[in-house]
Amino acid sequence: MNNTREKTNLTMLTDFYEITMANGYFANGFRDRIAYFDMFFRQVPDNGGFAIMAGVQQVTDYLQKLHFTPEDIAYLRGCGIFSEAFLQYLADFHFVCDVWAVPEGTPIFPGEPILTVRGPVIQAQFVETMILLTINHESLIATKANRIVRAAQGRPVMEFGSRRAQGADGATLGARAAYIGGCCGTACTICDRDFGVPALGTMAHSWVQLFDTELDAFRAYAREYPDSCTLLVDTYNVLKSGIPNAIQTFNEEVVPRGFRPAGIRIDSGDITYLAKKARRMLDEAGYPDCKICVSNSLDEYIIRDMLIQGAPVDSFGVGERLITSSSHPVFGGVYKLCAVEAGNGTIIPKIKVSENVSKITTPCFKKLWRLYDRESGKAIADVVTLHNETIDDTKPYEIFDPIHVWKRKHVTNFRAVPLRRQLFDHGKCVAKEKTLRELQADCKREVSTLWDEVLRFDNPHRYYVDLSRPLWNIKQKMLDEYTY
Repeated sequence: MNNTREKTNLTMLTDFYEITMANGYFANGFRDRIAYFDMFFRQVPDNGGFAIMAGVQQVTDYLQKLHFTPEDIAYLRGCGIFSEAFLQYLADFHFVCDVWAVPEGTPIFPGEPILTVRGPVIQAQFVETMILLTINHESLIATKANRIVRAAQGRPVMEFGSRRAQGADGATLGARAAYIGGCCGTACTICDRDFGVPALGTMAHSWVQLFDTELDAFRAYAREYPDSCTLLVDTYNVLKSGIPNAIQTFNEEVVPRGFRPAGIRIDSGDITYLAKKARRMLDEAGYPDCKICVSNSLDEYIIRDMLIQGAPVDSFGVGERLITSSSHPVFGGVYKLCAVEAGNGTIIPKIKVSENVSKITTPCFKKLWRLYDRESGKAIADVVTLHNETIDDTKPYEIFDPIHVWKRKHVTNFRAVPLRRQLFDHGKCVAKEKTLRELQADCKREVSTLWDEVLRFDNPHRYYVDLSRPLWNIKQKMLDEYTY
């Protein structure tokens, strides 16, 4: 459970145009106009086959605390561009929107509505910035973590990136997202305190350097932590001093106290070569159970290559390239108006048209489904439908590419599962919070439903995200109307 939730009011963490537009909506009589906004993304980071949804709990926390303080109102009044009637509206503000989102840990794909907000346009528009920065950041890190964890092929991966993160939230929320994506723990202590992500770590090179000799440093550490002794062996020379001194320490300080050595860590050099040599030396010394942990600017490709080359590594510590997703540091989610309501409640679809096909939005209030093959349990496709549509999975169902419409397939023997869950009902939080351990398990289970071709790092198969026939008809009709 996060103990920081009541400490910070982030209502004013928004783009200024959200407030100027809100003032304009208010002045033009749109205060109570109901609007629908979708969040979606256009490209999977690292050209991967899928992304991982994360950050939903932080969005929920933010929306529950949404309010304007007297200091906020005073600041806005000082800007000199907002009406007093509008400022009073903000002073009396309380959140009344409906919100739906894909659960954290779920694989998500480009173009599909992963979160939708319905409510008065002033409110639904205003929350755009925080929703985007939260989901974009945590989904980016969860996605990168999942790639790295899959590369490790079942070996534990520790998140080691706090000191390289972009700010405090980058470290703490990044570690949270990495845990959802599959990491076993983090070096970030506060993330253990506030979120329950296991804090892990042993020593730095400075510990070894502080003592007169490497052996003195190892022995002192082992005396303090004999039941969990992991020694950093690359301060001077891994094979000539680090491993021999570690073995001597295990012999003299750990085993006599009734424990077995936990492991060694290698943080530099040709790690594959050094790990092979170290494994042989440890085995010959009678420590085949001593684990080898490695770190040093690792990513999914380096880890994959190390294992292909036979590196006898038991666990990985991954820092900067995980916590910053340095190979693809932007998730790129967007938040677009997709419908409004008339006074009688009729939903009026809205579309954004662009010469860039990827920027054309899908109109209407929608529902997102995932189709699973009943025999294999694998995910076949996602389907976006109108909000009041149902998919009868007792009958064959046609799916087709919404751009290349001649690409069609009739799906049979499948389960149709609505993918999103409601978070807020008229401003009241109705979501049941899960533990991070549960979210991590959900992520592992749902990723296992994807075909190997989608899981590939290089040139993955494009997973199908299709529109239902009624939704496609509406979109196509609107596009025809806007073609000049």
